[in-house]
Amino acid sequence: MKKQLEKILVIDDEAGMCSLINTVLSDEGYTVTATQKPQEGLALLKKDAFDLVITDLRMPKMDGMEILQAVKSVSPAMPVILITAYSTVDSAVQAMKLGASDYVAKPFKNAELCSAVDNVLEKSRLRAENARLRLELEEKYSFSNIVGNSARMREVFNYISRVAKAEVTAIIQGESGTGKELVARAIHFNGARRSGPFVAIHCGGLSETMLESELFGHVKGAFTDAIKDRKGLLETADGGTVFLDEVGDMPAPLQVKLLRFIQEREIRRLGSDATTSVDVHLIAATNKDLLAEVKAGRFRNDLYYRLAVVPIQMPPLRERMEDVPLLVRHFIQKYTGAAQKDAVTVSAEAMQAIMLYSWPGNVRELENIVQHAVAFLSGGKSITVEMLPQALSGAPARSASCAAADRSFREAKAQVVDSFEKAYIADLLKKTSGNITRASELAGMDRKNLQDLIKKHGLNAGDYSPTT
Repeated sequence: MKKQLEKILVIDDEAGMCSLINTVLSDEGYTVTATQKPQEGLALLKKDAFDLVITDLRMPKMDGMEILQAVKSVSPAMPVILITAYSTVDSAVQAMKLGASDYVAKPFKNAELCSAVDNVLEKSRLRAENARLRLELEEKYSFSNIVGNSARMREVFNYISRVAKAEVTAIIQGESGTGKELVARAIHFNGARRSGPFVAIHCGGLSETMLESELFGHVKGAFTDAIKDRKGLLETADGGTVFLDEVGDMPAPLQVKLLRFIQEREIRRLGSDATTSVDVHLIAATNKDLLAEVKAGRFRNDLYYRLAVVPIQMPPLRERMEDVPLLVRHFIQKYTGAAQKDAVTVSAEAMQAIMLYSWPGNVRELENIVQHAVAFLSGGKSITVEMLPQALSGAPARSASCAAADRSFREAKAQVVDSFEKAYIADLLKKTSGNITRASELAGMDRKNLQDLIKKHGLNAGDYSPTT
């Protein structure tokens, strides 16, 4: 069975060795380029993309150590395998300390060479995959993926930046579905600990003993099912960030132990007398009013103030409805991209229904509805009101200030529609860089009607044009 098609550069002054390595690795499915001239090999390395360099250690004009240094100067991450005689194994080991990935002593068996190449390239692939995943995580939890342009969300962005930089303990408060964990992850991945672990634990739904074990770990025999020693999540997250979700549900005895951890930065496994120092950035979250919980005696006052060094309040979606068109566009792009579909728009009637809904499930509910609508698109490219759940098409008006009881339904609805129009058109102009013709096509409306709405809301298409 043919293996990976990685490209390998072989440098050896002996023609027979070049030929042997070329044949063996080519039979394994690798693409091999071999040369007897070290300078020619280095020139090829600068001109072409290789995944591995194999070089002899002892050559008359330029030895393997010099080649290793030259390769690392061109491509620091490039793996290098040295071919060496038994008498120079010590030199090969020294070369590995300088960055070589492995060595093969000759005379070698073909299987030994293949094994060394396979192992080195597998490690290289894992490093590349880890780097790719790390980049994806950093992009996913960058500010650009927490969508919103309202004043409330700009305040949240400001807090994220400050907490990430200062590494102070913070508590994120807000209703379920508002994106509290997303904010916690953004803080982590925009801070100095981004290369460390991010460990999340839900403090509700576990017994006191199990939650203590999850947080602090345990030793064998600490309780009935403790059959071996186990690290807790605080210890696992050493050097990174711990996110305590729904910390308001934490039992009172554990609140005392968490307070002690915050003060001492030491953990003691359940059933043990030994302590271990742990260095983590602590972020908590809750959907409860913790000050009310403090007054009711269900949450410790001293723990609250230890956690709330920086309190971050996540607004419910109904209080930042101007962000809804931006969020809808964000989720459409997210799920049409995943489904490899063409660009999708939202009909005016569907957007109006979305804007009139109260969104008890907040951003999470909106995302689920957009994902569902995108998944069931047929031949059309527009999400219509028929594709939305019945709860939206017959939705009660929001109980925010725009639908106050001192106004008629018609007046309240007119204000919501007016707010929607302005936010939707602004987003449309931003998406099309101020191109009114393209914007009218995406909106599915007459160009003149769009111009009238732009004028009505005091917008200027030129403000969205690319700067020159």
